[in-house]
Amino acid sequence: QVQLVESGGGLVQPGGSLRLSCKFSGRKFEDANMAWFRQAPGKEREFVAAMNWSGTRTYFSDPVKGRFTISRDNGVNMVYLEMDNLTSEDTAVFFCASDSGFAVNFYSDYNLSTFYTFWGQGTQVTVSS
Repeated sequence: QVQLVESGGGLVQPGGSLRLSCKFSGRKFEDANMAWFRQAPGKEREFVAAMNWSGTRTYFSDPVKGRFTISRDNGVNMVYLEMDNLTSEDTAVFFCASDSGFAVNFYSDYNLSTFYTFWGQGTQVTVSS
C-alpha cells in the first residue's frame, strides 16, 4: 500500500518561501505520477502542480505558475514543492497525491483530484504577517 507523508509546512510572511516535501513508500516510486493539491478553509481542494513519472513533464495551476516549482528525486522517493513569493491567497493545507502508476491518462487528467489514488495527510501552510 502506498503511503505519502508531507512535511515542510509552516508560517511564513508574505513574499517568503517554503519548500514542501513528500515521502513516498510502499511501491516503486519511479512508476508514479505525482501531484500537489491544496485546500483553503471553506473551499474545495484545488490542483497546484503535477509531475510525470519520469520527471520530464510538469504542470501548474495558473495562480502558482512562475512562483512554484515541482521536482522529484527518485533516488530517495521524494517529491518537492518549492514555493516562492507567497501571498495570503496561498494559505491552505497542501496535499501530496500519487496515481496507481503509469496511468496513461495522466497527461489529460493531471489536474483532477479523482485521478489520484493515494493521498497524504496534508501539511498546513499559513502566509501571514
